[in-house]
Amino acid sequence: MAVCSVCGKGAHFGNNVSHSHRRSNKMWKSNIRRVKIKENGTPKHAYVCAQCLKSGRVERA
Repeated sequence: MAVCSVCGKGAHFGNNVSHSHRRSNKMWKSNIRRVKIKENGTPKHAYVCAQCLKSGRVERA
């Protein structure tokens, strides 16, 4: 669900590094929104990231 249907952007994984340099797991979630878009002239719901909406890669219905 948390994957953009346009560009495929999803969650990213890495490490939280504290001041004492201890590491713990960290997950960064992409800014995914459920929006109504036009696909082949018909409106449908899709999960799209904020960058794709902002750049105009999809047309909202």
